[in-house]
Amino acid sequence: MHDIFSSTAFIAATVATGLLAGVFQLYAFAVMPGLRRVDDRTFVAAFGALDRAIVNPWFLLVIFFGAPVLSALALAGAWGESSGAWATGALAGTVTSVIITVVVHLPANNALKAADDSVMDAGAIRRRFREARWAAWNLVRAVLSTASAVGLGIGLAVSQ
Repeated sequence: MHDIFSSTAFIAATVATGLLAGVFQLYAFAVMPGLRRVDDRTFVAAFGALDRAIVNPWFLLVIFFGAPVLSALALAGAWGESSGAWATGALAGTVTSVIITVVVHLPANNALKAADDSVMDAGAIRRRFREARWAAWNLVRAVLSTASAVGLGIGLAVSQ
């Protein structure tokens, strides 16, 4: 993998995947522990505001969808080489993180944002959100995406 396309794809995939890992880690180690300490009404309002803010083109295109797409491009450029195995593992981890998000996190996030706290008790909204489940699966995403970023970095190193 000595051509400019392959090297650029590996570098871009490593950066995007590292940023994705950072987002998941921030939620795991700061956002959710911080929100755990607040009352129900504050939790519902704050989490909803955070989720509305993160759904933006920069995050979605560059990081959330960018990481797996760029990892696939890195794999395409490294196919048949030793770095290809690292790109394969990274792509699998990143895609798994996206799947977990779609299956676990998006339904919970959307239900919380759609709940009308003027009609429903904020405590009931928070309980239906299943905060501990959300946080546990987020930790899985953080580990997978971190391992993926490390794998891409190793793949880039062994390709030189």
